[in-house]
Amino acid sequence: MTADPAVEAEIRRLYFAEHWRRGTIVAQLSVHADVVERVLGRPGPKPRTALALIPTALEPYAGFIDETLCRYPRLVGTRVYDMLCERGYRGSLRTLRRYLRRARPLPKHEVFLRGEPLVAEQSQVDWAHVGYLDIEGIRRALWVFVLVLAYSRAIWGELVLDLSVHSLLRSLLRAALYFEGCTRQWLFDNPKIVVLERHGDAVRFHPLLLELAGAMRVQPRLCGVRKPQQKGRVERAIRYLRERFFAARHIHSLAQGNAQLMEFLTTSALDREHPRWPHRTVRDVLTEEKAYLLATPVPPPATDLIVPTVVDKTAFVAFDGNRYSAPPRYSRATLTLVANDEKVRLLDGTSVVATHDRSWGRRQWIEDPAHRKELLEHKRAGRDLKGRDLLRVEVPDIDRLFARWVERGRNVGNMTVRTVGLLRLYGGEVLARAVTEALKQQTDDPGGLAILCEQARLDLHRPIPMPLALGRHVPDRDVVPHDLGGYDE
Repeated sequence: MTADPAVEAEIRRLYFAEHWRRGTIVAQLSVHADVVERVLGRPGPKPRTALALIPTALEPYAGFIDETLCRYPRLVGTRVYDMLCERGYRGSLRTLRRYLRRARPLPKHEVFLRGEPLVAEQSQVDWAHVGYLDIEGIRRALWVFVLVLAYSRAIWGELVLDLSVHSLLRSLLRAALYFEGCTRQWLFDNPKIVVLERHGDAVRFHPLLLELAGAMRVQPRLCGVRKPQQKGRVERAIRYLRERFFAARHIHSLAQGNAQLMEFLTTSALDREHPRWPHRTVRDVLTEEKAYLLATPVPPPATDLIVPTVVDKTAFVAFDGNRYSAPPRYSRATLTLVANDEKVRLLDGTSVVATHDRSWGRRQWIEDPAHRKELLEHKRAGRDLKGRDLLRVEVPDIDRLFARWVERGRNVGNMTVRTVGLLRLYGGEVLARAVTEALKQQTDDPGGLAILCEQARLDLHRPIPMPLALGRHVPDRDVVPHDLGGYDE
């Protein structure tokens, strides 16, 4: 907080020459207390040159208190009080606290050495929590992964929903593809997905991270424990994104947020002034640095999660709190699950047997209609006895209609039978259109659904299959047309 030089001079004169108190100076000059403290310096403890400064009850314990504070300068007063009481102290806690305010040593401030990285030498990596996202009935924490090239200050980032090691590997690879190369070092903090164990300078990195670093020919490095200043460039980049991008911005989906973030990083973030060379932009320095980056391997290393999984008796596999369907013939078999942030695949050897969009919700059942249809074909009388399953295969929104029937106290069994009749009469495409329209119109009666089916049939120009329209008891016969003129006579 700055102040006019004349005001600073007046503060020093009133304090040192006129012996005004700091509070009086603040009130009379109408300046902030921080300004007075900055100009005069923080008041330190008064020297204890005489025992008169020590309360009588504390005189026998002064040496013990000073020695304890020297070893543990941040020890709270109540703990010191307990230690003194064990040694016979009978004074009050308030007396001890008054003495501690004068006797406690001032904290030591570390002096930092500023260093400038070489071109294409180091990238700094970190994450930041930026809010929450409601996905499929649950609320998940939203994080931003940030990688900064230390020389050019170019930023790459993406929004992620998990902080697993595979998410880290995907983000590192995408950053390398974005910058068309890698620096020679990756500088991390000390999270568990990076370092499994650390004792002093002895570090055991995560094996998957070492595998990717070896493929990219990059050296992973760590900051000191509780030393965020060692990666100040990425810390400053996170602050920049919080103030310039995330402030007053609502993110309602991962795709929307990442699209807007990428647009910001490729425009405003690259066109900002470089902090070391004010006459150049970050884009200009990045163009210079790209010529020295390590080339990305071709093809790029794989970063997908690959684990064996067992298909349960209902032909589903469990992954990340959700269940994904598999072909029924693989029930109770072991398949290979391959997952990234977009797709979940099931492999039998090298052949893909199922592919699903990955769900970031919880307790979701993701089912391929073809798997359900195959299961019904293998079950005897499945078409007649599994009406709900049959509707789920043909009509994607039927579960919402089931839920509405339950909410309104309908007989779900009777409603299902009548709806299955409409399915057999009109087909899946017509019924699916009718169900979608019924949900829009807040209609749940099968009679109204039949009217909507007829409207959809007419829109699609579909004829009604006559054996179903007239009933199975009506035989199929060819009708020979003849002249009807005789009826008029």
